Amino acid sequence: AGAGAPTVACPDVRGRLPQVPGQARAEVDRTLALLESQIGEANRRLAAEGRNGGEFINNAILGPLADKRTAALNRIATAIGRFAQRPQGLDQFARCAVSDTPQSGGQNGGGQNGGQNGGNNGGQNGGNNGGGNNNGGGNNNGGGQNNGGNNGLNVLAKDCSGSRLQGHDGFQNGNRCVSTAFGEVGAAANNPSLLITQFPNQVRRNQPFTLRVTTKNLVRDRFLAAGQGGYYLESSLLNGQGLVRGHFHTACRMLGSTRQPPNPQDVPAFFVATEDGRGGNQPDDVLIQIPGLAQSGVAQCAVWAGDGSHRIPMMERANQTPAIDVVRIRVN
Repeated sequence: AGAGAPTVACPDVRGRLPQVPGQARAEVDRTLALLESQIGEANRRLAAEGRNGGEFINNAILGPLADKRTAALNRIATAIGRFAQRPQGLDQFARCAVSDTPQSGGQNGGGQNGGQNGGNNGGQNGGNNGGGNNNGGGNNNGGGQNNGGNNGLNVLAKDCSGSRLQGHDGFQNGNRCVSTAFGEVGAAANNPSLLITQFPNQVRRNQPFTLRVTTKNLVRDRFLAAGQGGYYLESSLLNGQGLVRGHFHTACRMLGSTRQPPNPQDVPAFFVATEDGRGGNQPDDVLIQIPGLAQSGVAQCAVWAGDGSHRIPMMERANQTPAIDVVRIRVN
C-alpha cells in the first residue's frame, strides 16, 4: 500500500499460539498462510472499493474477513487439539481494523485495538441475521482460499458482492444470495456417512412403521431451528476429532410417478430432524418411528445428514458420495 493508504490491520496469530505439536505443524502452517492471504485479499478489495465509506467497509470487508478468520482460527485450534490440549480463545484474534485512516486513528494510535474492538463489532456481530454475515458479500472465502487465485478456472463468483438478489437472512426463503462461509471440511475418512439399514417393503395405509438409520462420523449435537432463522446461517463445524457436528433429516413423500421426478416444492407426508447428542466415529443406530402414511402408492423415504444449519456436509473429494440414502415402500 502506498504511504497513507488505508490497509487492514489484524492481530498477530502466530506469536500467540501455544507450542504446536509436530503432527499438526503442516496444517497449522497452511492455515496461517491462509490468514495472510485473506488479509491480502481484504487489502485489495479495500483499495478498490474503500471509497464506498465506513459502513460498507465494516459490512462488506471487515465483517466477512472476521468470519473467515474465525473459521481459520477454529481450524488451527482443532488441528492442535487432535494431538495436545486444544487452545482456547483464539477467536478473539479474528477481528481486524482499518489502519492509517482518520476513523481508525492509525495502527499504533488505537486503530488496531480501538477500531478492532469497537467499530468492527457491527460488521462481525451485527450480521448473523441479515447483516454482515449474509449481506456483506465477500464472505465465501473471498479469494482467501487457494491463495487468492482461481486455480486457472473461470470462476463466476465467490461471494454475493456481484449478486442482484437480496441477502439471505437465515429464514427459509428462496431468491436470496447466501454469503455465509461454508466452514470446516473434514478429512475423507472422517466425512459423514449413513444408511437405512432396516425398513419394510410394504405397509398398509396409516400403519405405523420404523426405519433404522445407521450413521457414522456424524455427531448429532447441532441444530439451528430453520423456522427461527437458523437456515444456512452457521458455518459447518468439526469437533475435536474432526467429525461434523450436526444432525440428520428423515422424510417420506408419495411419488405420483416412478418415471417423472416429483415436484420439489411439495411438502412431504412425514418429516423429522434428529439431534439427540449421540453419534461418533463408530456406526450408531437410530430408530425413526413413522406414524403411518395416509395415501396409497409408492412412498419415497429418504435420510440425509445436515450440519448445524441444514446443509449436506461437505466432503474432501468431489467423487465421494454424500451422506444420503433412499428407499421406496409400497403403501396399500
